[in-house]
Amino acid sequence: MSSARPAASVWWHEEAGLEAECSPLAADRSADVVIVGGGYCGLWTALALKEREPGLDVLVLERAFCGDGPSGRNGGFLHGYWSSLPWLAQTFGDEAALAIARASTGAVGAVRALGEDVWLREAGMLKVSAALAQDAAVERSIAEAERLGVPEEAVAAEAMHFRRAVFFRDGATVQPARLVQALRRAALAAGVSIHERTPVLRVEPVVVTAGGRVRASEIVLATGRPPLPRNLTQFSSYVVLTEPVPELLEEMGWAQGEAIVDSRMFLHYFRTTAEGRVLMGSGSGPIGPYRHDAASIARAERGVRRLLPALAGARITHAWGGPIDVSADRFPFVGTLPGGVRYAAGFSGNGVGPSWLAGQILASLVMGRSDGWTALPLLDRGPRRPLPPEPLKRLGGRAVRAAVLRVEEAEEDGRRPSALVRAVAAIPRILRIQIGVR
Repeated sequence: MSSARPAASVWWHEEAGLEAECSPLAADRSADVVIVGGGYCGLWTALALKEREPGLDVLVLERAFCGDGPSGRNGGFLHGYWSSLPWLAQTFGDEAALAIARASTGAVGAVRALGEDVWLREAGMLKVSAALAQDAAVERSIAEAERLGVPEEAVAAEAMHFRRAVFFRDGATVQPARLVQALRRAALAAGVSIHERTPVLRVEPVVVTAGGRVRASEIVLATGRPPLPRNLTQFSSYVVLTEPVPELLEEMGWAQGEAIVDSRMFLHYFRTTAEGRVLMGSGSGPIGPYRHDAASIARAERGVRRLLPALAGARITHAWGGPIDVSADRFPFVGTLPGGVRYAAGFSGNGVGPSWLAGQILASLVMGRSDGWTALPLLDRGPRRPLPPEPLKRLGGRAVRAAVLRVEEAEEDGRRPSALVRAVAAIPRILRIQIGVR
């Protein structure tokens, strides 16, 4: 069924409603810690600092409003790193992989502890195979959990009509805009100062805005994109949202609210909402700072019709998307830039849960503590797999993206792509660059 052109606004913001914004910075001031960025990472960091040292003067500067960027437009998948265990172990080693995965599980409890209605549904997450070529990725997740002695974290399962499935118990979903508003309220209640509509012009070592300068002992960049050109690139991700279809979800056996991802490299991710809508996302958007891409939106809608055929007649009411920063191995970087500025970046489309983890690491880093958080290898790990320099990174990335999409579309249709296309699509694997989930 062809849908009418959906509204381009982010439905999460519409549903959550608008809150009164904090006033822009209008004068010079000082603080113990200034955090640039009012998304999940910045707000979790501010909360972690106030919980550990309530007397700290913590200031958050946000260029628009809290949650305006990826924190307010994502798919709402809240989980840690158990679903990434094979690549985690390959990247960091077995012991470190288990340490990161175990540490990441605290995110769901932290959201629950906020005590607000953010549509938290702790129904787990399913990784499914929708084509023969995707079977191995599901089986690898199960085998790796068994090899590392944590078989309870990745359990073979059945999911609707899909070929294979593995269930991760740490998965949950939230309403992203409600979550960022809850974090903002918690930060304000804890005594954090927040200034919205305050773009940062430069950091030199004071933080300079149009309305004033901030001098602080510690500066944290939580914008998602510090100057790490060899470690990060910019893809984009888009979602579509259906009208409410609760009766169809019952018929499909999908009424419990499990989050689902398929096993493509540029994955589809899909979940339900409290009123029975279905959100389908596609992580296959173009490289660059795009805020709208009709082809990616169409690809997400095709995902609804193909992966969930019972929804063939469901009307698409909204569609939105935008850029996400992606690291070469799809795990975030946390560390210190020359000059002493702290940062976290590279959440690679999985920031709802790991942003909490990064906030704990950043808080310990800012406070000069050596503890379990700073012992995690996400901190100061350096350019483990640096990306090529520009323009090779941009041009090569576009060629590889196009080849991967052609390969995966052919696989889903039961066709064999050409040898040339397969060779180009294999470049990331040869270079051990993890551009997708397989």
